[in-house]
Amino acid sequence: MKMKLFAVILAAALLCACGKAAESVSVSSSAVETAYNLPDGFVYVDDVIPDVVLEMRYATAHNFTGAPMDGYNAEVCILTKEAADALKIAAQKFAADGWRIHIYDTYRPQAALDYIIAWGDSDDEACREEFYPTLTKAQLFTDGYLSKRSRHTRGSTVDMTLEDKDGTLIDVGGPYDLLDPLSNFDTPDITEEQRKNRYYIQAIMTEAGFDTIPTEWWHYQLRNEPYPDTYFDFPVE
Repeated sequence: MKMKLFAVILAAALLCACGKAAESVSVSSSAVETAYNLPDGFVYVDDVIPDVVLEMRYATAHNFTGAPMDGYNAEVCILTKEAADALKIAAQKFAADGWRIHIYDTYRPQAALDYIIAWGDSDDEACREEFYPTLTKAQLFTDGYLSKRSRHTRGSTVDMTLEDKDGTLIDVGGPYDLLDPLSNFDTPDITEEQRKNRYYIQAIMTEAGFDTIPTEWWHYQLRNEPYPDTYFDFPVE
């Protein structure tokens, strides 16, 4: 991961230099190193699972708040080493069936939770139609879709789905982060094929050591997580 970021920064610097030949451009490798000092026990998931697909929604505006969330400084994917190793086992099983893991969120800093709480108290409902069309913002909290504490903040939880070799997502009957009863794992409002796909993902993830929750088909948390009582707040970068 370090080498990949360094290559991207160096390439960007060289492009700038081409446009301004009279100016010298330098890249500090120490600055790159500083940006990647993860706490002990945490890893970048694509260092462990190179073919994982990342779509880190909370680092972008494509989420229910309509803006990048506090604490997400880069579109990178971080988990505890134990969770990443368990996810690798699942990835190998999915790959045998022609699927790749597609990740939307993993470790989530407490700053992002504080941001979500502040958003919940605001009048902003710009993204309601896409993400919570049938519920009020207050119901998102009372019905358990959002909370002041998150398992993600402990570093061993992943929001995920699957995609095939062509990039087509597996059909599970609803999009990621749809805060709605349709996302409940056992909703009656999906087809048998969509239900089968949800249970297919669950079976492999459960075998790899993860549990799910009733309200979100995409949510998996490591059963034996290493930090069950610690809520981290280091930035995602």
